[in-house]
Amino acid sequence: MTTVHIDSGISDLQTRSSSMKRDPILIGLWIALFLVALVWLAPFIFIVFTSLKTPAAVTSTGAFMPPTELAFDNYSGAWSRGNFANSFFNSVIITVIKVPLGLALSAMAAYALAKIKLRISKLLLLVVVFGTMIPFQVMLAPLFTLVNSFGLIDTYPGVILPYIAFGVPYQVFILHGFFKGIPKELSEAALIDGATHFTIFRRIFLPVCLPVLAALLILDFVSTWNEFAMALVLLQDQHMWTLPLGLMSFQGQFSSNYGQLNAAIVMTVLPATIVYLMFQRYFVSGLTSGAVKG
Repeated sequence: MTTVHIDSGISDLQTRSSSMKRDPILIGLWIALFLVALVWLAPFIFIVFTSLKTPAAVTSTGAFMPPTELAFDNYSGAWSRGNFANSFFNSVIITVIKVPLGLALSAMAAYALAKIKLRISKLLLLVVVFGTMIPFQVMLAPLFTLVNSFGLIDTYPGVILPYIAFGVPYQVFILHGFFKGIPKELSEAALIDGATHFTIFRRIFLPVCLPVLAALLILDFVSTWNEFAMALVLLQDQHMWTLPLGLMSFQGQFSSNYGQLNAAIVMTVLPATIVYLMFQRYFVSGLTSGAVKG
């Protein structure tokens, strides 16, 4: 018994000493994390503070000094002068249609490649993965020619379809790794019971992959909402512009009015921030599940 107590005491001392050795490392990591977060938050603090300042306060106070007088009229002025109501409506229509439709197509394609036995499954997956390696910037000229040949320039389908085409490969790659990690016995047992593949996908696989879909929804929503280059090429009519294009036009016309310009920036990024905050608890767990189970 004495030997057991001595051994347990020695192990406790070793555990405490090892934890004390790790403490400086943990403190250093927390300091580094705080500094990185501060670097990332500094521009947002500057933008929010500037958007609430009067023109006189912008020039007289420091960049990171909070406003002494809240100028909320910067937001209403920027909204009306920049015609952001029309741009906001276009962005909502494109994003609300593209994101769910793209995720649905990606999930069904990933399930088919992972769980349906086909001779060319690996070849199809290779083709899909190859799509993630092509930068869309090099495809802008052929893409414009193709969309123009279908008469879809300055239309919602003319933007939504290319968005889906360039977004699906990455989503299929992530979801395919997740579906591969689900035991095949689940789908095989359901097939023996007479269930179709669509029923298996809808009732078994879709509920399981909700965290991954939520993480992909955040990434897809933010990238679609903030997309600029493709919209600039495919949307030439000002009435069809999305928020990034409207912000570009507003910056060119009212670049000297820093209060309204920063208010316009806040209004542009605010919807994406709200969506991220709504689904943030699924973000890390969803991406981790898709990576580990692959």
